[in-house]
Amino acid sequence: MSKVRIIGAGLAGSEAAWQCARRGIAVELCEMRPVRSTPAHQTDDFAELVCSNSLKSDSVNTAPWLLKEEMRRAGSLLLEIARACAVPAGHALAVDRIAFAAKVTDAVSREPLITVRREEVTRIDESEITVIATGPLTSDALAEEIGRLSIGDPDQSTHIEADLSQTTAPPLRESAPHKLYFYDSISPIVEADSIEMEKVYLAARYDKGTADYINCPMSKEEYDRFLDALLAAESVEERDWEKLNYFEGCLPIEEIARRGRDTLRFGPMKPVGLRDPRTGRPPYAVVQLRQENLRADSYNLVGFQNHLKFGDQARVMRLIPGLENARFLRYGQIHRNTYINGPTLLRATLQMKVHPRVLFAGQICGVEGYVESIATGLMAGIHAAALAAGVEPFAPPRASAFGSLMHYVTHADPKNFQPANITFDLLPALERRVRDRQERHRLQCEAALREFDGWVEGVGAGATV
Repeated sequence: MSKVRIIGAGLAGSEAAWQCARRGIAVELCEMRPVRSTPAHQTDDFAELVCSNSLKSDSVNTAPWLLKEEMRRAGSLLLEIARACAVPAGHALAVDRIAFAAKVTDAVSREPLITVRREEVTRIDESEITVIATGPLTSDALAEEIGRLSIGDPDQSTHIEADLSQTTAPPLRESAPHKLYFYDSISPIVEADSIEMEKVYLAARYDKGTADYINCPMSKEEYDRFLDALLAAESVEERDWEKLNYFEGCLPIEEIARRGRDTLRFGPMKPVGLRDPRTGRPPYAVVQLRQENLRADSYNLVGFQNHLKFGDQARVMRLIPGLENARFLRYGQIHRNTYINGPTLLRATLQMKVHPRVLFAGQICGVEGYVESIATGLMAGIHAAALAAGVEPFAPPRASAFGSLMHYVTHADPKNFQPANITFDLLPALERRVRDRQERHRLQCEAALREFDGWVEGVGAGATV
């Protein structure tokens, strides 16, 4: 059997390596940290979560739950570890990010079939089975190399306006196919004992799940004062070569605020379903804090990613009731995300059309979110293992969450391609019309899992080769 080379030990790369190894396939896992770091990572551990610590909703018959349930049935290592490192987060699955990354690093490093190499990869041999899972912070040298692979077929390049972006360097010349990217942001984290608990309350939206979120309520006057300060705050200066192209699903709060005075109240500061037990009513606006780790000594400001200078950021955030004396463990930041144009370059099995022994996984392939990144890593690992065993990979069924996500990544409009989270909009419609949304979603989940179980049995997802 052939060996599989996996570049990047983030969420996708770590899962891909594990999936190959559990099928008896030897893996060379290359991770450039600590030889070379990135603008967002803080440790050398595998699968480090650099933004939120949430893996989204765990409520039955939601789209994120469906994808996680399919991952569980396919034997996802990282999902298993995430549940072992879970912290209270209402109906969501959130993790202690330090414990999670440490456990993933330990499990992957101890696997005898996985050889870890701490080095930067700048060259790809398209004749070798390779999974590129370098994430949104792919190094400039490797981005150039991926660009070379992307234009390997003249027929592919003639109709592609852009296939890949750089992460930190100035853009290439206009004719080069290196322009797909968006900017992603990180929320601040505060020390738990610096929160004035008498000014806040614990609740989950609509009392769904346990009351694990700290809610900082605002009156109209407090909201207006906060909004004025936010709009007046100074952002980090944009470099001459940067064109800030934000992902709509993760806009900085200052960008949201510029769209109208009430946009934050209908977004990350939405008070609906968060009744204050002291008044019996929801506040005018609310800021939610989610537990960061099992010790409960730190909390992140949910949805409060921003691009403000640190001094202004502290001043504005301390206008939030309960955070007047907040001590910041991490300020909000922004980083550039790289992704390829999947519809032009990839098959539904995440193999390159031109170089089928090269696969992509994680955010670089055109998905957004931790769960989606792990899922594509699982999928790429299964397909790479099949190639190594001399078997032709076959894609998961279209009706499943996996299949629908892969279908989007490889069949969306290439001219307007943006990374996507898993949603019911990606799944095929039911054959009969069902008006009740909850019942419709239940039936979609039921159909998806039935189809996915058949695929898992077919590829032998739980078996060792």
